[in-house]
Amino acid sequence: MQKVLKVVLFILILSISLTSCVSKKNITYFQNDQIDRKNVSNSYKTIFKPDDLLQITVSALDFESVKSFNLPAVSFATTTDRPVGNPQQLTYLIDNNGHIDFPIIGKLKIGGLTRNEAIALLKNKLDPDYVKNPTINIRIANYSITVLGDVRKPGTYTIPNERITILEAIGLAGDLNITGQRNTIKVIREINGDKIQFDIDLRSNKVFTSPVYYLQQNDMVYVDQNKSSSQNAAFNNNTGLFISIGSIIVTLISVLTR
Repeated sequence: MQKVLKVVLFILILSISLTSCVSKKNITYFQNDQIDRKNVSNSYKTIFKPDDLLQITVSALDFESVKSFNLPAVSFATTTDRPVGNPQQLTYLIDNNGHIDFPIIGKLKIGGLTRNEAIALLKNKLDPDYVKNPTINIRIANYSITVLGDVRKPGTYTIPNERITILEAIGLAGDLNITGQRNTIKVIREINGDKIQFDIDLRSNKVFTSPVYYLQQNDMVYVDQNKSSSQNAAFNNNTGLFISIGSIIVTLISVLTR
């Protein structure tokens, strides 16, 4: 009876060990492929999209001429109808058609433009009829990316400087857990209204030449669990069942061998 029990326990321990084993080659970053340096680029262009919330600042030597284009966003008290709090700079939401409603000028098509293209458009509209030699700055107030799945700190992260790589995003999320699947990182990006999925292998140096190496606003990075982790989770969820089955087997063997 004791021998049978030892055999059953040995099988259970062996099963746990096999399902928990993670190979080093599956978790080491940048171990495969050479870096194709001619295709590595440090250039990145922000492209404005629907639902971007823009802060647009217009400045010039003639301070009075730019007042109408730097309107404050003011909150009013419901009882006294007076402004409350400190005025904040007005922001402009890009609608589904890519337009913003800019003071005096009216509708402007900003969606799909880079920052430089949008600045050039605004300068062309303002100079010289409204503002002479204006300086224009545009930033996205709600620029953020999301990292989900098998990472230490999943969540949505605001990016103040509007520039982040997939590696930096994973760093913000505390890196992958040891059980994270490194060769099938998914990046979900909206392009012209469609959700497009890109796959990244962190074990390969090809990540540095990927079209999603630089993330864009509202990109989502998803890290799946590796197979051993999934198997281990399934084993842990059914531990009570395995113990019950083992107990029944031991009982049956003990009865049959009497």
